[in-house]
Amino acid sequence: MTLNLVKLCVGADSAESLQAWVDYRVEQARLAGREEVTTHTTRMVPTRKDELLDGGSLYWVIKGKIQVRQHLLDIRPFTDEGGIKRCDLVLEPRLILTRYQPKRPFQGWRYLKPEDAPADMRAAGDAHTIPDAMRRDLVELCLL
Repeated sequence: MTLNLVKLCVGADSAESLQAWVDYRVEQARLAGREEVTTHTTRMVPTRKDELLDGGSLYWVIKGKIQVRQHLLDIRPFTDEGGIKRCDLVLEPRLILTRYQPKRPFQGWRYLKPEDAPADMRAAGDAHTIPDAMRRDLVELCLL
């Protein structure tokens, strides 16, 4: 059974700014000759790795709403130089816009069942090309 993660996105104020950050990190990896994926380091190591890697995604909460997701490619546990166990969540660089879903603040990450995850935005009117601010307004007006 597929399982997902949900996490607060700190530092990005829109899906567009998160995509710009991901693009920058992937370009830096390419220039350094590393794998062109993006990673997110977290302190807690998920115990349900097999379910997460069976098609799961990391859903990002931006400004109090789940807005986008990234496919999980791998989970790589490691111990840092201070002896603390951590893991890198290896993510596909492509962001997939989702329908907005409110999410209250929390620490770390949480498991997210597929039935509780917001649906992806579909190409109806190609919502992927709508600027983020306009998309937020359309969602608030229940037009998207």
